[in-house]
Amino acid sequence: MSKLVTELHIIGENGNMFDTDMEYIIPLYQRAYAWEDKQLTQLIEDINDVAEDSNYYIGSLIVSKQFGRYEVVDGQQRLTSLYLLLNCLGIKTKPTLTFACREKSNYTLRNIEELLLENRSKIDMDRIEPGIQRGIRILSHELTKDHFDRESFMEKLAKIIVYRIEVPENTDLNRYYEIMNTRGEQLEQHDILKATLMSYLSDDSEKGLFAKIWDACSDMTGYVQMHFISKNNAVREAIFGSEWNSMPPNSWQKYKKAISGTTQETTGHKICDLIEKNFKVEDDEGYVDGDVRVRFESVIEFPYFLLHTLKVYVSLYGVTHEIATSKIVDELLDDKKLLDAFNRVVSCGITDTGRIADSKEDFARGFIICLLRTRYLFDKYIIKREYANDSADGEWSLKSLYVSGQQSKKKAYYGNSEFIRSGERTRTKDWTKTNIMMQSALRVSYTSPKVMHWITKLLIWLSEADCKNIKNDAITKFDKVAENIAIDAVRENFFQVCSNGVYAMGVNTPHIVFNYLDYLLWNDDRNGKKKKYSDFVFEFRNSVEHWYPQNPSEGTFEQWKDGVDQFGNLCIIQRNVNSKFSNMSPEAKKSTFKDMIVKGSIKLRIMSELTEKNGDKPASLYWKERAYKAHEEEMLGHLKKSLQH
Repeated sequence: MSKLVTELHIIGENGNMFDTDMEYIIPLYQRAYAWEDKQLTQLIEDINDVAEDSNYYIGSLIVSKQFGRYEVVDGQQRLTSLYLLLNCLGIKTKPTLTFACREKSNYTLRNIEELLLENRSKIDMDRIEPGIQRGIRILSHELTKDHFDRESFMEKLAKIIVYRIEVPENTDLNRYYEIMNTRGEQLEQHDILKATLMSYLSDDSEKGLFAKIWDACSDMTGYVQMHFISKNNAVREAIFGSEWNSMPPNSWQKYKKAISGTTQETTGHKICDLIEKNFKVEDDEGYVDGDVRVRFESVIEFPYFLLHTLKVYVSLYGVTHEIATSKIVDELLDDKKLLDAFNRVVSCGITDTGRIADSKEDFARGFIICLLRTRYLFDKYIIKREYANDSADGEWSLKSLYVSGQQSKKKAYYGNSEFIRSGERTRTKDWTKTNIMMQSALRVSYTSPKVMHWITKLLIWLSEADCKNIKNDAITKFDKVAENIAIDAVRENFFQVCSNGVYAMGVNTPHIVFNYLDYLLWNDDRNGKKKKYSDFVFEFRNSVEHWYPQNPSEGTFEQWKDGVDQFGNLCIIQRNVNSKFSNMSPEAKKSTFKDMIVKGSIKLRIMSELTEKNGDKPASLYWKERAYKAHEEEMLGHLKKSLQH
């Protein structure tokens, strides 16, 4: 790690992060302390989320050494909050945090104990700073709740790390702070990781090469090819070919030849870049057929992409932990453990050629190549959100970058990624659509980036054996690879959980079960003649509801106790739908929410169609007695059939 970066433990065997001879001073140009309920409760939750087996990064502190003390350039809100937290926990801190020219703030910090004890007679309340007092009150309230486990909290707090980063000497601090404040830019874990990996390289030109590739990959907007900008597109064509659409090479020497010595602009947001007056980010919009201007939005952010890529690297190179019983990577994709994840691979990883720690330079080269190649595959084969012209309504997209024009007049445009057999000229079926539907079903089922393991699995399949699966007809099976991920999840988390043929998980039914079922229903309909569901798209329907309610509104019809949680009586809807939906009768839902239903889940549409009276039996009664069960058997039949293939 760079000598300008210091790892600080909030508390440890030798005291806490404020037990230092160096004073932290908040300069006057910084705003006053302003964290409130949302930020402070999130801080407590972040600490409570810490796992027992690893350290947890909670942010960075940017400082500048000035006259024997640290002037805080960025991160003062978190720094002050941690100071307050330690005091609220009764942990003694040295008076090493002060505010320049803010006497009330300093007076309040020195009298935290009296404020906690409410010894108003011992303090001058007119000299108390309201923002800091409010922070103390919020933290004190959180730490005295009935369910708060102090012992567990302290153990987890001991694993919390802050990185103190010193800006280079002679940095214009006023300009730096102005840029940080207006652009919202700050050094994140991935910035520290970049510096760490670059430090493994001894040659400055290789460090520059590493940085250019990293910067291109770190911009998750658009396609990575467009982030390599040079005269006459020389770098872009050297890496991706004349059509800008070939797999990047797997040779460090080829990158040195392609990039070293060329004039290239990058999209990296380093401190030295940000301070430059002419700093700018390249516009990465493009066009699809009909000259429609489009922009693309990634389904994950760069820190998570780094974690996916690390797992790809571990898989490709067979990296294992030097302690056979220990995992080399965590299952959960936690961006707050980014540095810890990479440190474990570098420090404890072994391959067929030996310990990674003994060849860090090779790891840095190998990982940056893996990063670019994985990003190329990600852009081409993992869904994005596509926005046409100035529309705010995006759609799921699987497109590849193509090029039109000649020489310096070449321009990028985007067309559907192809999943047809080599040599085929016509499509009997739109396999791109099938892939989009299957991936979007996975995307809306797993909304947290921490559990998007389906992306890792697809990227590993695309990357294995020097990307053999995209070089032959195996790519035609890509939708099945994604579908098998859904099948495994449905089998493990639904069929293996439900016993004795009773499928009654109620609102705990995994979302993937509903979404995969919708995919099967859509695909069957697509292959049939009626085409009833051609308009169906996967959206974020995140609320599992009972069609026949658990608690009928105002007792207007009888309660259903025995089978209300059965799968046949469940549907998935958008969370923002009127809360009255929960307690209405099936026929009332059908009439009241018909506009939502007609655009909703296919299972929900079918349930609505089946909600009809039968003879003299009202629709609700018939649904409860007969219709739901027939519907359930039909839906489970679709799922069971798919699990057999």
